[in-house]
Amino acid sequence: MTSQYAGRRITVAGLGVSGVPAARALRGLGALVTVVNGSDGERQRAEAAELEALGITVRLGDGATLPEGTELVVTTPGWKPTSPLFEAAAQAGVKVVGDVEVAWRLRAEQDRPAAPWLAVTGTNGKTTTVRMLAAILEAAGLRTAAVGNIGVSLFDVILGEREYDVLAVELSSYQLHWAPSPRAHSATVLNLAPDHLDWHGSMEAYAADKGRVYEGNQVACVYNVADPATEELVRAADVAEGCRAIGFTLGTPGPSQLGLVDDILVDRAFVPDRQRQAQELAQVSDLASPAPHNIANALAAAALARAYGVPPAAVRDGLRAFRPESHRIEHVATVDRVDFVDDSKATNTHAAQASLAAYEPVVWIAGGLAKGATFDELVSASASRLRGAVLIGADRALIRDALARHAPQVPVVDLDRTDTGAMSAAVQAAVGLAEPGDTVLLAPACASMDMFTNYNKRGEAFADAVRALAPGRAAHE
Repeated sequence: MTSQYAGRRITVAGLGVSGVPAARALRGLGALVTVVNGSDGERQRAEAAELEALGITVRLGDGATLPEGTELVVTTPGWKPTSPLFEAAAQAGVKVVGDVEVAWRLRAEQDRPAAPWLAVTGTNGKTTTVRMLAAILEAAGLRTAAVGNIGVSLFDVILGEREYDVLAVELSSYQLHWAPSPRAHSATVLNLAPDHLDWHGSMEAYAADKGRVYEGNQVACVYNVADPATEELVRAADVAEGCRAIGFTLGTPGPSQLGLVDDILVDRAFVPDRQRQAQELAQVSDLASPAPHNIANALAAAALARAYGVPPAAVRDGLRAFRPESHRIEHVATVDRVDFVDDSKATNTHAAQASLAAYEPVVWIAGGLAKGATFDELVSASASRLRGAVLIGADRALIRDALARHAPQVPVVDLDRTDTGAMSAAVQAAVGLAEPGDTVLLAPACASMDMFTNYNKRGEAFADAVRALAPGRAAHE
């Protein structure tokens, strides 16, 4: 069957993790592809050379210009809706869609049944939940993969030779903005907190884009009982007849909910008698971390798996097998009875608050690029847990001022440096504040790019500094 994209002049906006697979896939389907990218660095030139060898035209440093003859623009997540390229496309009557939209449409072109999507979005916890979900599905003996915003291209999975029963799909708000067509089997919005507002323009627009994940759901819309905004998105969604609203909670679950009874994860949604029955799924001790937000992620993953018909034993086995990626509430070492925990992935205030809630007392290492965030609510909620704070990065003054307003009793070390040794100095300062039984927690509440290439490099710098403290006395996980 000839692809709907064959022979069409398609412009792909952006290179990188999303753009390169999209350009390759569209070229392989017979499209005439041009890639435009605003940056023109060494990495971009290497990617461009590989694409040009496939017959793809690449224009670097010229991302604001619409190539002549373009019939469709396929954008990658980082491009703002207000980009001049899209304004030019609108003036020319050229449609703009995202890579996820194209991938969804390609499902119908395959000569095999399309694997349904179990979709996950939210401000925080997406990647962990998707990987938990994939582990549960695998434990049930299903052919599956964790794909999407997690870093695995949907194109590679949909156009590849391997067949899948079901996919665990992570979707960002950026991707959902440009993807009107996908219809998931079941989906969840884990939580909502201000993030990427410079891209979306407002909290309302950001929430609306997240809520797109519920549109057309077939079996279950999974929401967070503790975050009423997620339930409101379910109420606003146009779903298939018979699709159910399923809540997850860290409290005792009501009918059509999953939650906790003592330290047991239980299901009162996918049982024969929701009013009087509860099915044990797993114990908190089965999880890699007992942090509250980690339990919430596990409940959301379990809800999606149960919606797909996965038996309880597979939920337990999958959660037992799951191990979080690096820099997500990762225990690095214990030195002189002080735990050192790396949560460099906590790049916004919502994630940092969840991380701080898991430990007490805490010496908090924070700071970086605030991305327009404010810190009063975070500090106010966490003040009672803080033994001290060590601040680094370009926007550390915003956190320092919030601490002065809401936690004036907490000692603060303000490190005015951004060199490569800054993290080591931060760890040394934290050691000076910590007492036996404390946790030194890197949960920056900020992006990393003022000092590090990404949050991974920031976490690695923290771990290196911790391990350099006293290797002989550090107990490592």
